[in-house]
Amino acid sequence: MTGLYTLFLKEVLRFFKVSLQTILSPLVTTLLYLLIFSHVLEAHVHVYPGVSYTAFLVPGLVMMAMLQNAFANSSSSLIQSKMTGNIVFILLPPFAYWEFYAAYVAASVVRGLVVGLGVGVGGLWFADLPLAHPFWLLAFAVLGCAVLGAAGILASLWADDYDKMAAVQNFIIVPLTFLSGVFYSIHSLPPFWQAVSRYNPFFYLIDGFRYGFFGVSDVSPAEGLLIVAVCYLALSLATLQLLRSGYKLRK
Repeated sequence: MTGLYTLFLKEVLRFFKVSLQTILSPLVTTLLYLLIFSHVLEAHVHVYPGVSYTAFLVPGLVMMAMLQNAFANSSSSLIQSKMTGNIVFILLPPFAYWEFYAAYVAASVVRGLVVGLGVGVGGLWFADLPLAHPFWLLAFAVLGCAVLGAAGILASLWADDYDKMAAVQNFIIVPLTFLSGVFYSIHSLPPFWQAVSRYNPFFYLIDGFRYGFFGVSDVSPAEGLLIVAVCYLALSLATLQLLRSGYKLRK
């Protein structure tokens, strides 16, 4: 396990070394979303009974920040190593492919949780948040970051350059997070769009994470956790298979 721990520590130190970009920047951006949307829509949008719109918004923004930063951590690290050529220094040591995978995903989870914690603490200045079900909150937070960490590895293995990597971020990850119920309840949508939203795995992460705070959700948290776990298993199997084959790494 020494190799796994060393690679994990290297990845954690990498994003902490540039914390202004990797932690503070997304924290400020997310809190600006909270400031603007809560100010504009607080009196006009009603969601769960007894829950203000600002309080409703905070968990969604926390999860959105965690997902985007977990994806950015693994994807940016691996694509930079590929483009600069220093990936060879990771391939030369006798790492097992599953150690490679576990280290990158674990580091992504750490970054996602650190950013999420910062946004959550900042959100307390805007609204008081109950903590109805801490287990569900932690389960969706960790699993959500792991899903996006694995997706980041998969995307960076596929991408040949920064342009393709940015396309995945801008045209897949960002739209899926914004359209997952961060700013609204899906029950406010027409029936057709409610049905479409249920095919977005990010919706179950947002909804389940919000259930951890309020004990209220649009779908059963157990159902949501099962769907997310299946997505994580599928992504992990695909990523591990590509790492095992050395896809676009051993050139």
